[in-house]
Amino acid sequence: MKLTILGGGGFRVPLVYGALLGDRGEGRVTEVVLHDLDAGRLTAVTRVLAEQAAAVPDAPVVTATTDLDEALRGADFVFSAIRVGGLEGRANDERVALAEGVLGQETVGAGGIAYGLRTVPVAVDIARRVARLAPDAWVINFTNPAGLVTEAMSRHLGDRVIGICDSPVGLGRRIARVLGANPREAWIDYVGLNHLGWVRGLRVAGRDELPRLLADPELLGSFEEGKLFGVDWLQSLGAIPNEYLHYYYFNREAVRAYQQAEKTRGAFLHDQQARFYDEVGAPGAKALDVWDRTRAEREATYMSENRETAGAGERDADDLSGGYEKVALALMRAIARDERTTLILNVRNRSTLSVLDNDAVIEVPCLVDANGAHPVTVAPLPDHATGLVCAVKAVEREVLAAAESGSRETAVKAFALHPLVDSVNVARRLVEGYREVHPGLAYLR
Repeated sequence: MKLTILGGGGFRVPLVYGALLGDRGEGRVTEVVLHDLDAGRLTAVTRVLAEQAAAVPDAPVVTATTDLDEALRGADFVFSAIRVGGLEGRANDERVALAEGVLGQETVGAGGIAYGLRTVPVAVDIARRVARLAPDAWVINFTNPAGLVTEAMSRHLGDRVIGICDSPVGLGRRIARVLGANPREAWIDYVGLNHLGWVRGLRVAGRDELPRLLADPELLGSFEEGKLFGVDWLQSLGAIPNEYLHYYYFNREAVRAYQQAEKTRGAFLHDQQARFYDEVGAPGAKALDVWDRTRAEREATYMSENRETAGAGERDADDLSGGYEKVALALMRAIARDERTTLILNVRNRSTLSVLDNDAVIEVPCLVDANGAHPVTVAPLPDHATGLVCAVKAVEREVLAAAESGSRETAVKAFALHPLVDSVNVARRLVEGYREVHPGLAYLR
């Protein structure tokens, strides 16, 4: 099988390739094509992959190209992992938002809207090219904001585009672990939008073990989300939120922490990855060692401002291993080999959540087989969660409308309607601020 990775010069590509190296089954990926606009980044990542594959017989052959059409032709699977505007764009997203006193995180609030506005037109172009050049390919979307981008692409690819995220997987794994259950044997009742979801139950052998966790303050406070949100708040909710809901439930504290930080997350990653690509390009550099060291630092500092605000301390070692590459591999295997499995994915709603229309992309457990991902029927969300999901989905729809029409006023509406933007005037200034720093938003008029 041929796998094309868009954004193939990205830092996390070796995670995907590492997962492929461990797959020895029939029908596995034998050819990987990396596509990126930056030839230098492609060269650096290709060096890391070569060192990963050095001792692995029959490792997937890797090629690299800056020609998008060439990369797509004949693909069986396409991973979309692009970052429009690069990490400099992310840093600007944060800076402009924080100057207005609102959150600039790359998928949540003002920063997520800015990222979506410049990413959706590019993602739509990719979707149209896939439909023309590789109509039988399945697109697995890693690109953030994952739910929004998946919905934009689904308008051209239908159910052949599926969005993935490692946050729900990590959350389910942590809850199962603290309850002494095997994550592979647990059914995780999770539903929402990407980076806006809740675990409402965790069933092992037909029994819901979540009430036991919620009733035990010591157990509840022993893992990442318990430390991040606090035992009392989780017990009040009666559910375990995705970690990104910290930006909603503790927004004022999160914004203050980001404003006071020496560097925003985007600025930190921009500088860190610049060093990485420079080091890997040096003569005699051990590319894989450099990548391993950089990744460890990256993972250890993830959401550090939120954990500091909550007094949550350092991340547990078991939470530093990522996981989205494992979800991607399991998804590919289920489709390519009809190895039926259950995964939490971003797919079209159909009739899963009655408060949203059929085409709205949601994040929910899915049964996956050779025909794709099929959302599982879930219980309705509680009122407060329904309100958030509907509000944020309405914002996503305005982003899609603005990207299609080029309307600046529609973009203002998207910002103004978001629960974390508190003024229409702030929304107007955000649009102007983002247009000044992002050439990719010049289409908004």
